[in-house]
Amino acid sequence: MPTYDYSCEACGHELEAFQKIHDEPLQTCPECTKQTLKRGVGGGSATFRFVGEGFYINDYKDSVGGSPEGGNKGD
Repeated sequence: MPTYDYSCEACGHELEAFQKIHDEPLQTCPECTKQTLKRGVGGGSATFRFVGEGFYINDYKDSVGGSPEGGNKGD
């Protein structure tokens, strides 16, 4: 889920919000309660987390003369 930066044009308050791409932008500032928030793309919007052991360069490659299952061709 992307992180969006918001800044209020009235009071200058800044905040971050996690929202779905299709969610409507926030409009009301939580500090001054005016509807002057403007949305920008936050630094965390392109962030993704690697959890677990991950993938290695050889996970999906055929070895020379071998099949994806690890056996040799011609067996």
